[in-house]
Amino acid sequence: MSSSRFSDLSAWTAAQHGLRSDEIRLAPAGGDASFRRYFRLTLPNGATQMVMDAPPAQEDSAPFLAIARRWHAANLPVPQVHAADLDAGFLLLDDLGDTPLQARFGDSATTLPYLHRAMALIAALQNRASPEALPAYDAALLGRELDLFPEWCLTRFLDLPTPPEWPALRQALIDAALEQRVVSVHRDFDAMNLMVKGDHLYMIDFQDAVAGPLSYDVISLLSGRYRRFDAATYAALVEHFYREARRDGRLTGTLSAEAFLTQCHAMAAQRSLKVLGIFCRLTLRDGKHGYLERLPHFLDHLTDSLAALPAHANFMNWLETQLRPVLTARLSALEIAE
Repeated sequence: MSSSRFSDLSAWTAAQHGLRSDEIRLAPAGGDASFRRYFRLTLPNGATQMVMDAPPAQEDSAPFLAIARRWHAANLPVPQVHAADLDAGFLLLDDLGDTPLQARFGDSATTLPYLHRAMALIAALQNRASPEALPAYDAALLGRELDLFPEWCLTRFLDLPTPPEWPALRQALIDAALEQRVVSVHRDFDAMNLMVKGDHLYMIDFQDAVAGPLSYDVISLLSGRYRRFDAATYAALVEHFYREARRDGRLTGTLSAEAFLTQCHAMAAQRSLKVLGIFCRLTLRDGKHGYLERLPHFLDHLTDSLAALPAHANFMNWLETQLRPVLTARLSALEIAE
């Protein structure tokens, strides 16, 4: 961040409180995979808020602002936006602290109650927030996301040919996603995007929300960046979500728990393939090399999903006999440990 932009950010932030720049303190509070950066504002009385710096040339903050206001009005736990200058790319938000849900995960006795609370938050989102104003998570978008895998992971990062089974898998995953009920989807409901403050969970980083499949946010939670559940635990958590969705009417009709689990595995496979492509793109295009070390983790997630989709056994075999060894060798050559 240039010194002139930081000066502009400081002046704007201070002005929101009728103060001078030298009367406030801004400290870096992290960033994310985009060009957004965050600063913690400390006021003279000790109160804090969060300032988002989203350069308008790279980031359009209008969706974040619109969704934040709608979801806040729907009584969903999101940071309140106290001020915004979209032309400058500055937003002033609630400070939700420094504790993501991921930090509260420990053994099963500790983790499972938090996961159930997170699933209850998904239910609140799906029940209270209308998906009508959100972009559609349609076949075109699902396909563009999937295409990141052969383009950025296979071709550009690994120089590996796309297997002949890819078109059939790609279409099957799109079809499976479109079979589901359409709801409001956070789209990155990872435990790192859920903040724990007091006794409450809050959602952040929801600017890419879409109208899409009912299972997407729960598989984002269960197939996240740092945690991998065994098959039995995964199935039990999905069944918990299924029972709650049946109970409150989000799921109707004759869809069985087993069929819903299959939908979740297909959705998780789509997301893992997308993430593998995105992480390679972040490295090759944007110079953000910290994401490469997470590739084996999401390859494991993909393996778990495909193991539950026997129709794609040939792709699974290619993944284990060709993709995994090539990826392991490439990361080893770059001195990136699994």
